[in-house]
Amino acid sequence: MLRSATPILLTALGETYGESAGVLNLGAEGVMLIAAFTAFVAGASTNSLVVGVLAGVGTGMALGVAIAFLVVTLRSDQIVIGVGLDIAALGLTSLGLRVIYGTGQLPMLPAREIIDVAPLSSIPIVGALFNQPAMVYLAILLVPVFYYVLYRTQFGLKLRTLGENPMVADTAGVNVFFMRYIVLLIVGAMAGLAGTYLSLYQVSFFRDNMTQGRGFIAIAVTMFAHWNPVNVFLASLLYGGAESLAGGVQALGFLRTIPTEVVLMLPYIFTIVGLVALARRARLPPALAKPYRREL
Repeated sequence: MLRSATPILLTALGETYGESAGVLNLGAEGVMLIAAFTAFVAGASTNSLVVGVLAGVGTGMALGVAIAFLVVTLRSDQIVIGVGLDIAALGLTSLGLRVIYGTGQLPMLPAREIIDVAPLSSIPIVGALFNQPAMVYLAILLVPVFYYVLYRTQFGLKLRTLGENPMVADTAGVNVFFMRYIVLLIVGAMAGLAGTYLSLYQVSFFRDNMTQGRGFIAIAVTMFAHWNPVNVFLASLLYGGAESLAGGVQALGFLRTIPTEVVLMLPYIFTIVGLVALARRARLPPALAKPYRREL
């Protein structure tokens, strides 16, 4: 459950900041996919997970700056830019995979680093929680950090003001454009980290469309959690639990009369049901997806 929830959690934490600041990054899926590809290529080429992680996060940050230039500076439509990036990522990564490796076998990555927290890891059943890759622990530790920054610091106050009324923030002396650049840099870094986790830690290889809609799920989780990092963590665990349940049911051979595709739909069905159940309670930031134009 924790391992399945990690890429959703990382991306959704970044999206929490982005949407709180009034920026809707529908390109999270594309950023995750491209970062997963560059992380795999870098990690496999150098035989180093560290280099792979740096490449993936760097890719996410670079794409975050590119998105910021388009939607903040040029005031392009945020939905169009996001969807365009998602479509382009599918083609670019598939082409890159075949250009670099052809149709042969993909190279092997270094062994994944698992941190065993003894003696807690020896506890029956729950001990598995303390035998995880380093990035799983990092994702969990980032939850209180993101919460504290968002609700207990001046930066978080400015960020939330951007989503409520950027004109008020501008009048108070906040550089709206610079702040949104910083926020999208964070959004890109978190999506890049999530994509890196997928290719280097969760499956240890790269395949076409390996994100499988996780970027969109993260956006849904962000709204489902009402832009609160703690709620994002809980909602991500719900998705992770549904994905683990689907995998467990398939592996153990339960429900053999039901097609595999139906079982694999479980996490997406849970997400849709959760969104529908809480749709009426959701209150979007008023400035979400609206480009800011400074009044003269």
